[in-house]
Amino acid sequence: MENKVILVTGAAKGIGAEIVKTFAQNKYDVIINYNKSEENAFKLEKLIKNNYNVGVMLVKADLTNESEIVDMYNKVIKKYKKIDIIVNNAALAIDNYLIDKTKEEFMKVLDTNVVAPFLITKIFRNDVKTVINISSTDAVDTYNELSIDYCASKSALNSVTKTLSLAIPNITIVSLMLPWVNTEAIREMDPVYLESELKRTGQKRLIEPNEVAEKIYDLVTKNNIKTGAIINWSEIYE
Repeated sequence: MENKVILVTGAAKGIGAEIVKTFAQNKYDVIINYNKSEENAFKLEKLIKNNYNVGVMLVKADLTNESEIVDMYNKVIKKYKKIDIIVNNAALAIDNYLIDKTKEEFMKVLDTNVVAPFLITKIFRNDVKTVINISSTDAVDTYNELSIDYCASKSALNSVTKTLSLAIPNITIVSLMLPWVNTEAIREMDPVYLESELKRTGQKRLIEPNEVAEKIYDLVTKNNIKTGAIINWSEIYE
């Protein structure tokens, strides 16, 4: 039997890399999308090749550039014909105060976090079965003044998920809202600020990236998700 295939955006490190590894462990061929993190992407490709008997494909694409998304689609479909899962994981945060935030920054965050998942889903719509959009609890109840654009983008992503599920009823499209996750970017934050945010939002500890990956695998393989669903991490984590 041919392996199933998963495409993960922003997959060179952090949550994306853990998703790739988890699905490779479970005999999925993996497609690693990256943009600037080339060194990490090649390291991940090597790890997959050396440890798992699955196919692995690297695809460099700037997801704020529609033509590069189309090019990624053409490369992926040329090799695999169809794929089973897309995880729209790539995201951008530019945290600063309202007085300092520019329109350019705001739009760049929206382009990465909302428009890119929309375009990817639209372009792959006839060749994919399931789309998982990585959202955030910042969309609904943990929003912060420093990340007004990021919070808005994740709220918009949830809305896009719902409406795309109506527009493309032949595939399953859901959003998974994550709390604070133990990624490189989070570890580089001011620990005092991070501790205050965890306390403010009632989160007892950072979630590990491999926990996220395992839950996504569980959600997908058990077929217990309804298209258009906005899934809060707290609803699935025990």
